[in-house]
Amino acid sequence: MREADLPAEPAEAQQEARISSADADPRGPQRAEDAASSRPRAPVRLIRHVRGHGTFRDLARTPARRRGALGARLLPGDPSEPPAVGYAIPRAVGGAVERNRVRRRLRAAVRELESELVPGGRYLVSAGPAVSAMSPAELRTTLCEVLRALREVAR
Repeated sequence: MREADLPAEPAEAQQEARISSADADPRGPQRAEDAASSRPRAPVRLIRHVRGHGTFRDLARTPARRRGALGARLLPGDPSEPPAVGYAIPRAVGGAVERNRVRRRLRAAVRELESELVPGGRYLVSAGPAVSAMSPAELRTTLCEVLRALREVAR
């Protein structure tokens, strides 16, 4: 189509687009600050992640407690802060998929055993290849033993 073929006058006003009632917000139009407040809030973490090269270096200098394929280290911190946990899963455990699976299982076990963690403590939990074969109950029990041993050392 060439420019000469286009009409010189603007097209007639078109009807506004309609939104079906199923998609419309039942509360009606909202102001920008109302819309922002209706978003879900970020979850409050009770256990933080260990961050920073210096923290991992300090953790490497602390004594480890081991039970079978599980080990952990504790670096005491400010008791007014929540505990922080990092995970060390070596390549000997398996490929990336298997290491991530073990990390997720350990995170779930640590969440269940949160009461065993020292407030403000920074932990490094390590796992060997045998952790992959552990049942969830066995993993939780062994991790609980390791965390209790660390708690005794911290006292």
